[in-house]
Amino acid sequence: MDSNSQDARFMARALELAQRGLFTTHPNPRVGCVIVCEGEIVGEGFHARAGEPHAEVHALRMAGERAKGATAYVTLEPCCHHGRTPPCSDALIQAGVTRVVAAMRDPNPRVDGGGEAVLCAAGVAVESGLLEAEARALNAGFSKRMTQGLPFVRLKWGASLDGRTALANGQSQWITGEPARRDVQFWRALSSAILSSAASVIADQARLNVRLTADELGIEGNVRQPVRVILDRELRLTPDLPILDGQGEIWIYTAALDTSRRAALLATGAHILDAPSSAEGLDLAFILRDLAAREINEVWIEAGARLGGAFLAQGLVDELIVYLAPVLLGHSARPLAALPEITQLNQAQHWQWQDVTRIGDDLRLILQPVRF
Repeated sequence: MDSNSQDARFMARALELAQRGLFTTHPNPRVGCVIVCEGEIVGEGFHARAGEPHAEVHALRMAGERAKGATAYVTLEPCCHHGRTPPCSDALIQAGVTRVVAAMRDPNPRVDGGGEAVLCAAGVAVESGLLEAEARALNAGFSKRMTQGLPFVRLKWGASLDGRTALANGQSQWITGEPARRDVQFWRALSSAILSSAASVIADQARLNVRLTADELGIEGNVRQPVRVILDRELRLTPDLPILDGQGEIWIYTAALDTSRRAALLATGAHILDAPSSAEGLDLAFILRDLAAREINEVWIEAGARLGGAFLAQGLVDELIVYLAPVLLGHSARPLAALPEITQLNQAQHWQWQDVTRIGDDLRLILQPVRF
């Protein structure tokens, strides 16, 4: 096997390790590391949780003395700053690693190229860019937050074959089957925050939590519950709603100043955050920027046609996840999205297929916007 093939094989293993942190690393990136000495893997590691050792540290501990003269394959440029943990670039140098292959540069401005510079200054050979697309996809939310000050936004819908999300009377449970609803739980679990409207939360008596066990997610320790974000311009939420059960963080964005309603919701443990508002509703771009400032990497939206349509109309959605059921609900049923009317086809939004998978009797469609 030539050296390029070997490098790709070892980096693929590092990416596989990084995936083990899918549900746990928030707000940190998912990172895997493999230490190779004379063609043999002598150390492996991945980053599990913020505040715990990084992938490189775990791999170096396993490698021990065999790290001297070895190559480290890391899915993200080793850090060079003191954060919750010490710099990984220093740890690699002290262990005697002589070559580092990184899948991508760290988009964090505190690192971006700095880790490579520290390693090079110490005489370590550094290469970057191997399987970069795969590494970027693994940390799309972290990268977008670091480079644009925004989280990666996924909008989820469950719909009928004719693109309807509920009957005219609002009944929607259940259009899709149990396997599709279970699949949604995994997407919730990998998200930093789950966002919905007060109208949807009230109508569905929703909890918007992760209902899978640690064993089902393949993790150790407790299941991390994403922050539940509710957009409630007029503070319609009441303390008796199931979502306000004191379990997990609730952030309510509002423009209302009613002190008694605020006090009642604050008493449940919820946080109330002010957002600018207009006749169209709360300022969605402001809310996303604020979420990013609060270290939210990935937002999973479960909402009705109006709020989902607003995010789409403003170009704020990075990925659509649509569960399509083989049923027809008719033209009077509620549509997927309330979008502004267009008069020319060249005004239409264009999306490109990323994946189509059968989930039980339903199809899961994943699409991303076409960027012209």
